[in-house]
Amino acid sequence: MTTTPRQPLRFGEDPLLWASWLYYQEGLTQGDIATQMGVSRASVNAYLADARTRGIVSIEIDPERFRALSLAQAMQDHFGLTDCLVIPSEGGDSPLIDRLGAAAAQVLSRLARSADTIAVTWGRTVLSMASRVDRAGLQDLRVVQATGGTTAKIPWTPEACATRLAESMGARCIPISAPAIVSSPDMRALLLREPVVAEQMAVLAQANRIVLGISSLRPESTIHSSGFFDDVAMHAHYHAAVGSIAGRLIDAQGQPVDGPLEGRTIGIDLGGLRSVPCRIGVAGGMDKVQAILAALRGNYINVMVTDADTARAILTSEGHDDTPARRRDQAAQPLPERLRVKKFINRPQDAVNETVAGALLAHEDMLAPITGAPRALRATGAPRAGKVGLVIGGGSGHEPGFFGYVGRGLADAVAIGNVFAAPPPDPILAATLAADGGAGVLHIFGNFSGDLMNFEMAAEMAAARGVPVRTIVTTDDIASAPVDTRAARRGVAGNVFVFKVAGAACDRMLPLETCAGLALRANQRCYTMGIALEPGASVDSQKPSFRLGADDMEIGVGVHGERGIARAPLASADGAADLIVDRILDEMRPAEGDRVALLVNSLGGTPKMELYILNRRLRERLRARGVQVHRTLIGHYYTSLDMAGVSITALHLDEELTALIDHPCHSPAWTQP
Repeated sequence: MTTTPRQPLRFGEDPLLWASWLYYQEGLTQGDIATQMGVSRASVNAYLADARTRGIVSIEIDPERFRALSLAQAMQDHFGLTDCLVIPSEGGDSPLIDRLGAAAAQVLSRLARSADTIAVTWGRTVLSMASRVDRAGLQDLRVVQATGGTTAKIPWTPEACATRLAESMGARCIPISAPAIVSSPDMRALLLREPVVAEQMAVLAQANRIVLGISSLRPESTIHSSGFFDDVAMHAHYHAAVGSIAGRLIDAQGQPVDGPLEGRTIGIDLGGLRSVPCRIGVAGGMDKVQAILAALRGNYINVMVTDADTARAILTSEGHDDTPARRRDQAAQPLPERLRVKKFINRPQDAVNETVAGALLAHEDMLAPITGAPRALRATGAPRAGKVGLVIGGGSGHEPGFFGYVGRGLADAVAIGNVFAAPPPDPILAATLAADGGAGVLHIFGNFSGDLMNFEMAAEMAAARGVPVRTIVTTDDIASAPVDTRAARRGVAGNVFVFKVAGAACDRMLPLETCAGLALRANQRCYTMGIALEPGASVDSQKPSFRLGADDMEIGVGVHGERGIARAPLASADGAADLIVDRILDEMRPAEGDRVALLVNSLGGTPKMELYILNRRLRERLRARGVQVHRTLIGHYYTSLDMAGVSITALHLDEELTALIDHPCHSPAWTQP
């Protein structure tokens, strides 16, 4: 799976124009351009040659296109916009409204993401945009009116714009079942208290994108034709206003203009508008220059779609000289590749034993050594008579896995191997005997060949001593094998939830077969996928386990330093979260109202700040699908040495699994009352 860097809006879908701008205007080398565009250097060379052949470039970029690019860049820089698209003011047989609508449709199609809640205002240009948007395979979209309804005398009402946009994007449409302008403030308050309207307004408050038309105050403008001023003396109350946005009037500096309509308007207010992260304004024409300028000054828009003449007039009003200056900024140097990673260790061969020793000292109230088995630990309260013992284990390098999950309500004992290596049978047997309370022992470990062999040998040795053992092998890594061969998948961070369910079942004194069945169910309902930004470094050599480019990420990475299933250009946090959650939801197939437990796990080198950013997007996506998050764990729970990356685990809960996840526990890595 690969993704391509997002092309700036002002270049449309024309890679020749983008390459020409970067080469001739910004002075980048062909190698730098290849990196920025996500293509080969040979492709860049071909783009530049083709651009010259087609007349896009002679000695300079085609003047009309160059002017639009320069104006878009100037608008973006001057007003601090996230992006800006400027189209030619003249061109073809289509009117400007339709060409602006088509441009805005391209912008929204490019910016929209699954699980978005998109608010939309109304007007001719907005309706044109709504008719042209491409769904682009997005999921769980909602489109909501930004205001109540207007007169039905016009075809571009708020209801029509929202309905058309929802149809085009395959989204669910949420209307506002009230007029945009009501008869009095008391009527407004009464309507907003109605449960249906209150619910619709709550959805509007969740919008993360909004598409905004901008109205002038000319007699034929959208705000007039919509009936807003039918019973209001506009000049008596709104003489300072120069434009309207989402039905709210603003002055030349973008400040609200108060008047009798303010207390009678149902819809998003200007404060709520500013809180929407992505605010796409689409408007053009010389009659709208002052209104658009006011909206930009008021920071109501951060992505602008307009035409060249309008953009030039706006910039001229701000005293901006639109004569472009050629930039020859030196290209940023790529980050150096990590060839050796510094570590706080003494001798590499002592690292595991010293880790165990340090853990025992830090958690002496929870962990105790097992005599005669230096790499085997038990819970201080184990064994308990009549209780099924739970033994877990695997290689070190996953700290706090595995000893972090030994304690009351979790595992009774653990066997620890060398870094990324299975523990030998002897410490596994020692842990099994130490956990035996007379009701049998449950083994749980990840699906790796060494663990399978050594735990099986230890189980046979325990059975020969009269200790019955049941085994559950975890297989939660959805990237490591297809769903129809789940038994071949690796067991990774989903171990944490399986340990918790099994530990709670054992703590409730349930019989061995029941505990094993619940652990198996938890494993079957666990879904994990990881992405790495930097490989982990070996304790012995202190060198990364594989090479990863400065602008690449590894998708579906393992926890033993294995490469992933694909390599792709580095994505944003939201893009990475979407990539993972799409895979998880596609396989889990939850129904609306289902619950999950969520683990946002650092693979070692990723700080909590980034984990919380990812969690924000994960929750947005799950909420949009109607999935409730019952419990969230965020932090270092199952690592891969110092790998920079994240794994996401979702446990699809039922009533019994929920009760076991909520059961009290006390261990070094997970404590809950």
